[in-house]
Amino acid sequence: MSFVVTNKKKCCVVGATGMVGQRFLTLLADHPYFEVTCLAASARSAGKTYAEAVGNRWKLTEPMPAKFADMKVLDSAEVDTIASLCDFVFCAVDMPKAEVREMEENFARHELPVVSNNSACRGIEDVPMLMPEINSDHLAVIETQKKRLGTKRGFIAVKPNCSIQSYVPMLTALLEFEPYEVVATTYQAISGAGKTFERWPEMVDNCIPYIGGEEEKSEQEPLKVWGHIEDGKIVKAASPAITAQCFRVACQDGHMAAVFMKFKDGCKPSIEQIKADWAAFSGPAQELNLPSAPKQFLHYCEEDNRPQTKLDRMTENGMAVSLGRLREDSQYDYKFVGLSHNTLRGAAGGAVLLAELLCAKGYIEAK
Repeated sequence: MSFVVTNKKKCCVVGATGMVGQRFLTLLADHPYFEVTCLAASARSAGKTYAEAVGNRWKLTEPMPAKFADMKVLDSAEVDTIASLCDFVFCAVDMPKAEVREMEENFARHELPVVSNNSACRGIEDVPMLMPEINSDHLAVIETQKKRLGTKRGFIAVKPNCSIQSYVPMLTALLEFEPYEVVATTYQAISGAGKTFERWPEMVDNCIPYIGGEEEKSEQEPLKVWGHIEDGKIVKAASPAITAQCFRVACQDGHMAAVFMKFKDGCKPSIEQIKADWAAFSGPAQELNLPSAPKQFLHYCEEDNRPQTKLDRMTENGMAVSLGRLREDSQYDYKFVGLSHNTLRGAAGGAVLLAELLCAKGYIEAK
C-alpha cells in the first residue's frame, strides 16, 4: 500500500555546502514529501547566498538546483532560527564527533527530528540506525530516546555507514541459514571522503589500504542493524562475526565489496536458493512505495565481469544494490561481490529514504 502525503514537510539541510549536502539538495529539489525551507552550514558560510558559499566547490556532475542558488545560508549554531523555519533537519557535517552529537541533540531538544548522515550517534543504544528495507522495527526505541532527551517530537535517527550497504542487505536475506563467519573487503570511492579527482590528484592511479575508522564500522555496525530491542534499547546481534579491510580506490563514486561467508553446519543453502532469496528480498520501503525506494532492492548480475562500478552504480537511480559472482569457495562456503552508490544509497539518498519512512510511520509531522 502506497503512503500518500497531503502536505509537504519543511526541512533544513545542515551541512549544505559539503558533498553530501550538495547531494541532498539535488534529491530534495522536487521531492513529493519534503520542501527545503532553509540551509545551514558553518559560520564562514553564514549570511552568504548558497551559490556564494559554495563558490567553485560544487562537486557533483549534476548542476546546482537553481531554486537554492539565492537562498541565504544560516549558521548551523542558530538553532532557534532553524527550528522556527522547518519541521525537521537533515544533518551531514564535517566536525569532531563530540561536537556533532552535541549539535544533533541540541536540534532534537528544540523539538526537531534529526535525520543524520553522521556517525556520532550511531553507537547510542536508543538511536535507531536504519536501513529501511531491513530494520524498521528499531523505530520503536525513539520513544525511549525522547524520554532521555526530554522531548515530545524531537529525536535523532541515523543511517549506517556507506560501506555496509554493499553486503549487509545480501547477508540479511540469508540470516535464516545462520551465516556465522564473514570476511568483507571493501573498495571505496573517493567521494566517500568528500573528494573529487580535481581536488585529490594524489588518488589518480592510486589505492590506499587504509580509511580511518572504517574497518570498525564495517565490522560492528551490521550487528546493530541486526540487533533486537530489549528494555527500550537496541542490543547488538552476536553473529555473524565480520572481519573487514577497507581500501580507498581510484573511482569517483561507488563502493564495492568482496565477501566470503560461512554457514552453520547443516544450514548451507544452495546457490539457487540464495539467488531466489536475493531476488525476493524487500521491505517496508517497497511495501509503502516510498519515492526513493528501488522497486527491486537487490539486482543480481549473471555476467562474470559484473557488477562494475561505472556500469552498475546508478541502478535504480543509485538506490538499488548490485551483486554478482556468487560461487563456492575453497575455504568458505560461498563468495560474492556487491556494489552500491556511496553518496546515494550509502549517504544522502539513504537518509532521504529514511526520512520518507519516518514520515510514513508518523514520526515526522508538520508542526
